[in-house]
Amino acid sequence: MSILRSQVIGVGSYLPEQVLTNDDLAKKVDTSDEWIVKRTGIKQRHIAAEGELTSDLGREAALRALSAAQVKPQDVDLIVLATTTPDNTFPATAARIQSQLGVTKGPAFDVQAVCSGFVFGLAMADNMIRLGQATTALVIGAEIYSRILDWNDRGTCVLFGDGAGAAVLRAVDGAGSSTDRGILSTHLYTDGTRYDQLYVDGGPATNGSSGHVRMQGQEVFRFAVNSMASSVRTGLEANGLTLKDINWLIPHQANSRIIAKVGETLGVDEDKVIVTVQNHANTSAATIPLALTHGFERQLFKPGDLLALTAMGGGFSWGSAILRW
Repeated sequence: MSILRSQVIGVGSYLPEQVLTNDDLAKKVDTSDEWIVKRTGIKQRHIAAEGELTSDLGREAALRALSAAQVKPQDVDLIVLATTTPDNTFPATAARIQSQLGVTKGPAFDVQAVCSGFVFGLAMADNMIRLGQATTALVIGAEIYSRILDWNDRGTCVLFGDGAGAAVLRAVDGAGSSTDRGILSTHLYTDGTRYDQLYVDGGPATNGSSGHVRMQGQEVFRFAVNSMASSVRTGLEANGLTLKDINWLIPHQANSRIIAKVGETLGVDEDKVIVTVQNHANTSAATIPLALTHGFERQLFKPGDLLALTAMGGGFSWGSAILRW
């Protein structure tokens, strides 16, 4: 039976110009390059310039994705922005990006699922395309975490950075089988009982401030590995596929130890796992599109390759997207 699929036809990313290395951080907090690399694999992170907004990062990533897809802004009829760090409490930062791009039709809205945000955003866009509510969608992940970090807390400030990535989805006809190109399925989850294990200690209704990231690192690590691996298995089973069918595993780039453990748990060879965290640290909702762009620009993905995307973030939220390139 013929169905609509959401095919990824272009990706793009943007990282702010300023680079903060581990050695730079060691001058501000009790840490070292050796300590950070050993525990996280991170070597540097990018920091937004003064006056640079999340919408600026998202817009640049979107423009590069549109260029790669050879799509004009006028053809876009849906924008979903995944972000934890909006320009303002309201309106949606997606609305500002819509205006800046010159997109004139369809909805533009934000999704808040922290590090799982891009996978959640893909699911929203894919479902709208399947229902015929959109034909060309922009899904963006953009974050400026440098402004919600406690720079005196070495347990968190070394982990995060700023950046953005985007993907262009286009509605195409599919046969309804796992051989179709495009998003085959998405699988989303939340466990609110773990709310306080990874959160920001501020908000409009809490204390009127943006607050800072607070995290129980060991709890997050254990849950991330198990939930990300489980969601990939669920996605494969839903499509009658197995772990051997995966050509590329693209996990959330939180730290290298989590990435390696997820790959090991799933039995995916290291050379099939995209790893970019060393270059930009954890950029929350932006890490997966940054990793997608990394693979695309290096021509790692071949038509028909099966990609498994998976992420876990505050909430706890987690999920996967199984797509054929």
